[in-house]
Amino acid sequence: MTHAMLKGSNVPLEATAVRAVLRWSPGQDVPDVDVSALLLGSGGRVRSDEDFVFYNQPRHPSGKVWRLGKKRGSQGLTDTIQADLAGLPAEVDRVLLVASADDVPFERVHTLCIQLHDADAADDEPLAYFDIRPETGAETALICGEMYRRGDGWKFRAVGDGYSNGLVGLATDFGISVDESEQDPEPDAAEQVRDAAVPPPAQPSAAAPSGPAHTVPRQTAPHPAYPPAPREPAAGPAYGYPPAATTAGPSPQPTYGYPQPPSGQPGAPQPSYGYPQPVAAVVPDPDFRLPPQGPQFQPR
Repeated sequence: MTHAMLKGSNVPLEATAVRAVLRWSPGQDVPDVDVSALLLGSGGRVRSDEDFVFYNQPRHPSGKVWRLGKKRGSQGLTDTIQADLAGLPAEVDRVLLVASADDVPFERVHTLCIQLHDADAADDEPLAYFDIRPETGAETALICGEMYRRGDGWKFRAVGDGYSNGLVGLATDFGISVDESEQDPEPDAAEQVRDAAVPPPAQPSAAAPSGPAHTVPRQTAPHPAYPPAPREPAAGPAYGYPPAATTAGPSPQPTYGYPQPPSGQPGAPQPSYGYPQPVAAVVPDPDFRLPPQGPQFQPR
């Protein structure tokens, strides 16, 4: 007979080996869910960090509690933990069954439930199941239920309490030592060489003499990781194109193939071969006279 449980209710477990199956429905934006187990002593805390069975430590040192892994079935996704209750040490008083969702709130996880099966039974009908409904939806870790000793036997209680600080906060609350310290990453070799090659700017001396300060431009050394750009050679005369005009200095050399300014002007270039040059205007001389002519040119 399967027991449908409500939050806070409990049911006796007649099985000596129990398989706890956490089940949820996949979908868009639904996070991955993991099941974990914490083995608690009579004081309500773990005896050591080895009493924490989760994805990074899937098997307890005693070999009595271990993860079976995840599966995809017709009813959704599952993650399972199995416990041999009869073989647990007498110091273990409770086994917490925990669900976590990688710091994603459980309001995005649909139809979450936990089912308890008799691991030695031939049929797969669950002994009990508990539909888990987070109280606020902001929980990122949930205590689904707990298997606890009662006299010579065991019982299961539906809990459904949540933690907003994830599996780390829940595990720490029950005595697990979690090291969350993160060191700053080491600078890479290129940064170390660059920082070593460029010295820091000099600090002014405390004993500097007083007086008017003179600003001296500091020469910036090229970056060691980037060589200076090569200096471009000076451009020579462009044959076939007129040179750019200059405002000072000697006149440019003639550009072959293009007309030049009229000669006679100060700084005029030499004639350009291959092109006619402009002709200067001729002014007649008023005192000019023809030479004496021979008899053949005299009028008859």
